[in-house]
Amino acid sequence: MTVTQEAPPAPVTELKIRKPSARRRLVPYWLLLPGILWLVVFFALPLVYQASTSVQTGSLEKGFEVTWHFQTYWDALTEYYPQFLRSLLYAGTATVLCLLLGYPLAYLIAFKAGRWRNVLLVLVIAPFFTSFLIRTLAWKTILADGGAVVDVLNTLHVLDVTSWLGWTESNRVLATPMAVVCGLTYNFLPFMILPLYTSLERIDGRLHEAAGDLYATPATTFRKVTFPLSMPGVVSGTLLTFIPASGDYVNAELLGSTDTKMVGSVIQTQFLRVLDYPTAAALSFILMAAVLIMVTVYIRRSGTEDLV
Repeated sequence: MTVTQEAPPAPVTELKIRKPSARRRLVPYWLLLPGILWLVVFFALPLVYQASTSVQTGSLEKGFEVTWHFQTYWDALTEYYPQFLRSLLYAGTATVLCLLLGYPLAYLIAFKAGRWRNVLLVLVIAPFFTSFLIRTLAWKTILADGGAVVDVLNTLHVLDVTSWLGWTESNRVLATPMAVVCGLTYNFLPFMILPLYTSLERIDGRLHEAAGDLYATPATTFRKVTFPLSMPGVVSGTLLTFIPASGDYVNAELLGSTDTKMVGSVIQTQFLRVLDYPTAAALSFILMAAVLIMVTVYIRRSGTEDLV
């Protein structure tokens, strides 16, 4: 009987993980450096400068000096709080209208447009081909007294209802809150449609088929599948609409009146006409803080962390 001798086990070789060199580890930071410098130079530094301006006292002739005069914030808020509330109201109304108008159109482009999808997307962004100012001025013609729009609204007695609500006058739309909201809605509608379309276009069509196989009605499919999955687009679109609309002053200047001034108009006047730089800077920071608080609460309440 022969005894076979087992071969000795092979020596275990240690796997050595090569650590990246210090230069290679710094590559991501070097790639981020241009963006960081851009944010510092064109965002952080202007904010710091504006913050220092808001606590200054003096005049343009004698010069301004940092005296940590925080009373400017309280004075600006108590004097111009109607413009603040008006800005938030107009921006919120325009955002809701953009969502109501933009969601069906984004849904149509994402699921029903077929070969016309690209054409419809071009039509959505077509207003960007012209100046923001020109687009707003066009609404002065559309809503002009005696125009077709006003005549139709008068015929349908719509202006009677809106004038009772205080949004228009009994026989005109221009220079009223409704005109400002119409301008805001038109100018910022693409910012609502594009994120909604991107979010809807990501939805897997098989989910709709599965809902149909489970005998879900189209309304139930939309409520249980489509709308929840499109929430990132809803949140992104509302933010992209509400934030710039709350600080807008072009629509209020061109389509409104002295009774429809928004806080952006007050800031522009304080900076360029009154030359009261501390008050203008304080108003800017108050608006930024109010919008930031509202946006933070809105994002947390929306129940989604995925933004388009």
